[in-house]
Amino acid sequence: MSDLATMINTAAAILAVVVLITRFKFNPAVSLVIGAAYLGLTSGLGVEKTVDTITTGFGDIMAEVGLLVAFGVLMGAMLQETGAIQRLVGTLIRLLGANRMPYAMSLTLATFLQSIYLDVLMVISAPLARSTAAKIGKKGTAKMATALAIGGECGIVLTVPGVGALALAGLLGVPLGKMLLFGLVLVIPTVAIAVAVMCFLFDRGWWNEERDEQQAPPEETAGDDGDLDAGTGGVATKTAAETRTETPLPLLFAPLCTALVLIAVGAILDVAEIHNPIVEFLSTPVIALLIGLVGTSFVGRHAVGIERIQRSIATGFSESGQILILTGVGGSLAATISAIGLGDILGEYFTASSAAPLLMVWVIAAVLHVAVGSVTISAITAAGILAPVAPALGIDPVLIALAAGAGSLFAVHVTSNTFWLLQSLMGQTTRGTLKSCSVGVSVASVVAILLIMPLSLVL
Repeated sequence: MSDLATMINTAAAILAVVVLITRFKFNPAVSLVIGAAYLGLTSGLGVEKTVDTITTGFGDIMAEVGLLVAFGVLMGAMLQETGAIQRLVGTLIRLLGANRMPYAMSLTLATFLQSIYLDVLMVISAPLARSTAAKIGKKGTAKMATALAIGGECGIVLTVPGVGALALAGLLGVPLGKMLLFGLVLVIPTVAIAVAVMCFLFDRGWWNEERDEQQAPPEETAGDDGDLDAGTGGVATKTAAETRTETPLPLLFAPLCTALVLIAVGAILDVAEIHNPIVEFLSTPVIALLIGLVGTSFVGRHAVGIERIQRSIATGFSESGQILILTGVGGSLAATISAIGLGDILGEYFTASSAAPLLMVWVIAAVLHVAVGSVTISAITAAGILAPVAPALGIDPVLIALAAGAGSLFAVHVTSNTFWLLQSLMGQTTRGTLKSCSVGVSVASVVAILLIMPLSLVL
């Protein structure tokens, strides 16, 4: 089959996935499998090899990240139940003051709380953000809403143990410790710069309280004191109040921090070519996160009791199932794209510059996200297309992973659940949410790729 036919079939498969999800409202996981099957059959793989590639691609990425995703989500569910997240944000407010909170909250969400499922993280953080916004005064809602959007979305795909970052690392074979270190190096300046840009725009008049904010925020979302009502968030608020004097906040987060430190130490020792069997075992990502999970479970039992921790674990399993399936079928499509030889074809067009493929993967991820509305799907698909090019061009796979993650952040809009959550939770109009969320996260996306491309010259 000609190179042109292969590229046309790939474009058609991706377009089919987009149309199935957006026009016919098919489940994203089902749509990805259909796209992979179409691509394999039309590109000459044959029935048997197409099916084998789809199942192998699913299994391979599950072997890489399945336990990691599950462990991360379970830790997040237990931290939510203990009220640790709210207490952490409340502590930041007291220590730093309201005016620095857009930066503090966005960086905390992006770097430290990515084991929490994003929707849950938004629900937990928004009431405190609303309370902080009132203390900031004018433009406070705009600044805190954009901080939540930028920090939460960037963390998913750029920071371990964000589910998108885990999936990208597994798909591209990037050691998790390396993904953690490079992700932190990228996400901190990206978030800080993006928040600074948005705050500058808001301070210069790019926010109209009358048109961009709801004049009567829904009572069921948050009260004036920043507390959540009944439901999941209400349980978390009550839990925070109950455990504030019983369990020190550093102790609640100690197991998660221990896991991340172990992973980082393993990466550093690997680069330094220092080998110790015990350290290598403990710093293996699966073992490190297992240690963190067990530790969080024991601390959580002490804080809120066995029954509530068991209930949070059940919730975590429910949340992780959907994430795992979506990640796996994304791997199926990526494996099919690799099997038809698209990487070799694209490699011929990008032999002169390593920056061009990184920009291309960013553009592909951005276009997919605009159409599909899923950060994880767009990142995985875009990375899978160019993953085979990396060895031929000498591009470090971690750069492709980060470029795909950066592109998938572009234009979070009305197809995203985060968009509507932030509108209701932060008391914004649709017009205001387009500014704080869509533009804010897009600014972060552009900043990230501008920071990534120079790295291709030194890695």
